[in-house]
Amino acid sequence: MPDFEDLLAVAYKSDLVLGRRLQKNRGLSAQEALTSVLQQAAGDATLADLVRTRRQLKLDTAQKLETRRKASAAAFELKKQQRQPDPGAWLAWFDGSAHPNPGKLGVGGVLKSPDGETIRISRAAGQGNSGEGEYLALIAVLQEAVRRQPEKLLVYGDSQVVINDMLQTGKAGARGLEAYRILARQLIAQLEAVTLSWIPRHKNAEADALSQKAISMNLQQAIGTNSQQAIGAS
Repeated sequence: MPDFEDLLAVAYKSDLVLGRRLQKNRGLSAQEALTSVLQQAAGDATLADLVRTRRQLKLDTAQKLETRRKASAAAFELKKQQRQPDPGAWLAWFDGSAHPNPGKLGVGGVLKSPDGETIRISRAAGQGNSGEGEYLALIAVLQEAVRRQPEKLLVYGDSQVVINDMLQTGKAGARGLEAYRILARQLIAQLEAVTLSWIPRHKNAEADALSQKAISMNLQQAIGTNSQQAIGAS
């Protein structure tokens, strides 16, 4: 006869509920009530057979869950590895802003080496539209890369116009940006291996912040210059 711990180990939640109800209604002990419930569940089989069967079912279920967990973990790790860039490559992000559009331009960029060296770019870029600002940001990043000559460079930007234009995935080149495209390709030709990829804006936050900072500083300088001119004229 299985002991009470054996019965508790294989009892389903519904068995425990029926056992507590039987214990209350008939004044039985917890062990007596649960034994009665499980004997009914066993039917023609013995209580020991029921315990063995349910233990095997629990073991099989646990093994299936563990197999699924390992498969899921392996699939997640594979996707993670596929998303991770080449550990030996330099990484770069670029973003350009125009306020208003067209208006004052600011370019931002980040360049990171495999050993953690980080170069940040944030500067005003005159006047123009957003497409020009994005291209000027890409050019600024590529110029920094040319100075350092990485063996492999992965460049990310959230401008579909510029990325598509550089990759020639559009039906035609972006109008008005031909000179920027030529310069960017000339810079890439000076590097060993460059890959351009589009990313959503929320994954390009640092470069965006640097481009916005450049415009903000440019506006502050303009306000300061105008104020000095106004004081000199008064």
